[in-house]
Amino acid sequence: MPVRPIIRFPDALLRTPCTPVTAFDDELRALVTDLLDTMRAAPGVGITGPHIGVLKRVVVIELDRENGVRTYINPELIESSEETMQHMEGSVSMPGLTEEIVRPKSIRFRYQDIEGVVHEEVAEDFLAICIQHEIDQLDGIFWLQRLSKLKRDRLVKKWEKARHAA
Repeated sequence: MPVRPIIRFPDALLRTPCTPVTAFDDELRALVTDLLDTMRAAPGVGITGPHIGVLKRVVVIELDRENGVRTYINPELIESSEETMQHMEGSVSMPGLTEEIVRPKSIRFRYQDIEGVVHEEVAEDFLAICIQHEIDQLDGIFWLQRLSKLKRDRLVKKWEKARHAA
């Protein structure tokens, strides 16, 4: 399947909430394959429909090849721990820039698989961070919005400078 162009910050699509997936068909399977290929080429560990301009609630995560690819359709947070952790985050839509973000250390979430079957799971540590990051994206919350104004402004300036230099 083709590697698709990635939408770059500050495109408004990155701040647009996504619609739920209702058809679990070959078109959805093709989208998931395209997302995986695009994420690996970026490279990244997570990607969503909006990153390639498809406003559907689809997430693909691959923390490493040994643990394999995880696909989450229509994911939603059910609960989050009070315990938090800090982690460096970034985005395939803003390559090369990262910043530390504090998020809940563990979550319980619900999603559907590629066949439409509903699952509920608990995720901790790095996987929990990745799932929260990608659900934010599906909700129209770009990761920069989780930063203080000072950190956000600094990163946006760096991004603009890098874009104009390219």
